Amino acid sequence: MDTLVLGTLFGLWYLFNIYFNIYNKQVLKAFPYPVTVTLVQFAVGSVLVMIMWTFNLYKRPKISGAQLAAILPLALVHTLGNLFTNMSLGKVAVSFTHTIKAMEPFFSVVLSAMFLGEFPTTWVVASLLPIVGGVGLASMTEASFNWAGFWSAMASNLTNQSRNVLSKKFMVKKEESLDNITLFSIITIMSFFLLAPAAIVMEGVKFTPSYLQSTGLNIRQLYTRSLIAALCFHAYQQVSYMILQRVSPVTHSVGNCVKRVVVIVTSVLFFRTPVSPVNSLGTGIALAGVFLYSRVKRIKPKTA
Repeated sequence: MDTLVLGTLFGLWYLFNIYFNIYNKQVLKAFPYPVTVTLVQFAVGSVLVMIMWTFNLYKRPKISGAQLAAILPLALVHTLGNLFTNMSLGKVAVSFTHTIKAMEPFFSVVLSAMFLGEFPTTWVVASLLPIVGGVGLASMTEASFNWAGFWSAMASNLTNQSRNVLSKKFMVKKEESLDNITLFSIITIMSFFLLAPAAIVMEGVKFTPSYLQSTGLNIRQLYTRSLIAALCFHAYQQVSYMILQRVSPVTHSVGNCVKRVVVIVTSVLFFRTPVSPVNSLGTGIALAGVFLYSRVKRIKPKTA
């Protein structure tokens, strides 16, 4: 039964992610303001959380100041991780952003060693080499390559894996009343308030109908796509947290990389992204490294 629940959660995680990436890319193409787009996604998530709490669809938590202080670093890296991802998606092809983000196991291993005391075996370190090499090869031959898109995706790797490791530390220490859905709900609201001042300072107020009308954009289409993207964004993040509480950060990271394969293939087909043979080879090597990494991780308990 546990395997069935976990399998269903992974399936939903992948499905919501595909829809989010497609609609989000369409929004960023027409409206190149990633801070505002990320803020809208947190705003929709915050409204959903408020509805859940107001109508008792989910129990409203009683949070202490000490708990909020402990959650703040999580909210900060969560905000940055999603902002960097959107900045990268706005600059380069969806498939390329996710190829770079296939390097998440590398960051996961380093951060788990530093903060959780989980040190990798020689086999794990060896499996990271094709991941890094494959991403390098894909980057060199990417048609949509630019440094802003590349470094934004790398920064999202670092912040997202920091979030996973910090979540694991927080979930071990947390009180019984604060479950994973409640934790994610609080993080979403905090992320909105953390990002709102930055969005206004960096990009101004750009999402009003009057401004959008002056740019000649299709307002209804942009609002609809933004809403669908934001709903899928909130859904896949929530499912991601539900999975993280059931598995280790490394297993979660591997699941994330399998999700990348699905997203890369669907986005290449949907957007008809031009992909060269060498580019495909680089992506393939990186993803093969991820698979090898997951196999080596499974072997570890038996040899211990």
